[in-house]
Amino acid sequence: MAEKIIQVEDISKLYRLGTIGTGSFRQDLQRWWNIYIQGKKDPFFHQEGTASPDAGTDQLWALRHINFEVMQGESMGIVGSNGSGKSTLLKIISRIVKPTKGTVRGRGKISSLLEVGTGFNKELTGRENIYISGYILGMGKAEVAAKFDEIVAFSGIEEFIDTPVKRYSSGMYVRLAFAVAAHLEPDILIVDEVLAVGDADFQKKCLGKMREVSQSEGRTILFVSHNMQAINTLCDRAIWLDKGKMREIGPSSTVVNKYIASLQKFKLNQTWRTPDEAPGNDKIRFKKVSITPHLEHSDGIIDVRTPLTVTFQFWNMLEEVNISIGLVLFSYSGDCIFDLLSPATVCQKGLVEGECTIPGNFLNDGSYYISIHVARDVSMPLFYFEECLAFDVEDYRGDIIYFEKWWGAVRPQFPFRIESKALTLQSSR
Repeated sequence: MAEKIIQVEDISKLYRLGTIGTGSFRQDLQRWWNIYIQGKKDPFFHQEGTASPDAGTDQLWALRHINFEVMQGESMGIVGSNGSGKSTLLKIISRIVKPTKGTVRGRGKISSLLEVGTGFNKELTGRENIYISGYILGMGKAEVAAKFDEIVAFSGIEEFIDTPVKRYSSGMYVRLAFAVAAHLEPDILIVDEVLAVGDADFQKKCLGKMREVSQSEGRTILFVSHNMQAINTLCDRAIWLDKGKMREIGPSSTVVNKYIASLQKFKLNQTWRTPDEAPGNDKIRFKKVSITPHLEHSDGIIDVRTPLTVTFQFWNMLEEVNISIGLVLFSYSGDCIFDLLSPATVCQKGLVEGECTIPGNFLNDGSYYISIHVARDVSMPLFYFEECLAFDVEDYRGDIIYFEKWWGAVRPQFPFRIESKALTLQSSR
């Protein structure tokens, strides 16, 4: 049975904004005396239970009441928007930052890659920093030397290994820092979003290495990333942090889906009761436009597999008119994905409705909006309802271990046949 390697108990972290310490030498001295000599509570920072965490605009709770456990060999992902407390939590676990409240218990050597510049002496060369990092982790010179060539080869900066790291680019720095962190055999590897500094090939190589050390070597990994596909593929479980609080913890796919669902910003439905308040003109007035995603569960998310049914209703003010509808889909990057034209239909004065289904496994992930164009006799515009619907499509890869952005505006699944045939060699005479 796997043993508990990290235990986080009721961690909270309070920051005071705008000043270092209390802003007064006398108060700093009094605070030090009260906390570290007399063992009393901090007299200058509000603690939970004695004052509201929101009291005063000069204080910020970066984390509040965080509790979880990580088992040996487990990969734990941490997701959340910027400012949710992810990096603060990793710094507390790495013992870089002290919590305001709570404790962290851990067992084993920790190697952290939290930001560009962490852990290296910039005046020393890459070679010297590799050895220093090994010594910090408790390794001898011979142990580091045995891994040295592998580290340098992985980093891909062989020709610069004897150059002071202060002359490295941010990408070179991260390459060497990750290579050191992953190869010097720590019990716990902690990696923040810093990998995003590297190029796509290096990110892919890093994720593959983390997968290897977790599954093959039984190391524990804490991984912060905005790449949800990487979290799903690499991590067994995940934590969702929101404004310093833990919203969810559980299987990575479940947590990631709930997190993405909270982020999806869309305009899926608009309805107007009367023609007077509805968008349009003296010929056409829209009553309703909507997108219905075909989801297995009500709390599911729209991803590349999800079919979407677009429905609309409008009041036609014209007698016996030949109407055709153009459904135009745009990405928010400005590209027109398609312009779909309906069959021309003779409509009487009154309510006109229609629908169209965009199949699953057609759109790539991204943000989209729909405009509806109503025309008479195909070519004469009656009304153009611009950006009336909007939605986001999230990524889904399944078992495909590919972390880069999937190319193309669309991502269809067409019939695709491949087969192996025996090779027959004819002998020459």
